[in-house]
Amino acid sequence: MQSVKERILALKKEKNAVILAHNYTSPEVQDIADYVGDSLGLSQKAAATDADIIVFCGVSFMGETAKILSPSKKVLLPEPEAKCAMAAMCSAEQIRQAKERYPDATVVAYVNTAAETKTAVDYCCTSANALNVVKQIPNDRILFVPDSNLGRYVKEQSGKDIILWNGFCPVHQCVTVRQVEELKKAHPGAEVVAHPECRLEVLNNADFIGSTEAILKYCQKSDCREFIVLTESGMGHRLEGACPGKRFYFTAQSLCMTMKMISLESILECMEKETGEIILDREVIEKAYLPVKRMTDILG
Repeated sequence: MQSVKERILALKKEKNAVILAHNYTSPEVQDIADYVGDSLGLSQKAAATDADIIVFCGVSFMGETAKILSPSKKVLLPEPEAKCAMAAMCSAEQIRQAKERYPDATVVAYVNTAAETKTAVDYCCTSANALNVVKQIPNDRILFVPDSNLGRYVKEQSGKDIILWNGFCPVHQCVTVRQVEELKKAHPGAEVVAHPECRLEVLNNADFIGSTEAILKYCQKSDCREFIVLTESGMGHRLEGACPGKRFYFTAQSLCMTMKMISLESILECMEKETGEIILDREVIEKAYLPVKRMTDILG
């Protein structure tokens, strides 16, 4: 009798599917994926393949982004109810209302937003390129949604007049300076690397600030052997695989239970029955693609 993993791999070949897993998913999910990484990077990789089906092991907005970039492919979510709390903090209607209050502001949306929300903004950005995108926009007045922590970091670094939204990632919001100080006492030789979704006072205690992919590259290149990592703990599996012999420490609360909803069993069921399909209106796809394209255009 085939194991769950063997059945998934057989179905992947049979249905010409590609499996994507976000850095925050469980180790067994990452291990069965064709690509592991951050949300936009994964969607871009999937768009470049000849796969007919994209199985996105992540939260719902990630599957929507994959559909926006690959409208002709079938995109499936193993756990359709895995919703990003931060993405839910900003709707298209709220953006339209905010535009009336700030008519002179350019709206920049973190890619961690729903497809419908993207239809109402001017530019998208990622945690890796948010600062560069904002710097290159001619307008000095920016409405940044939905992550106030990433927005505040960009505001500090760019010096632009950035209006912050009252949104946040619950996992990164829970990281405190006290937790960082306790980890530094326990591991005095460790470098501190942090995701910019953390609060500014936490980021001020970091040796390096960057996206998950930037953190991975930094830890690979660093001569340091120990790291305090201020992001979701699922990143530890990828870091350990990419940096043999190095050790990584996370805060006790750094767990996204929504990401951990995805299992090998839910992937198998999704592939067998082709459930959890992302369905978006063509108009939504076209309108949501524009701010993503503007982002890539501005960065060259």
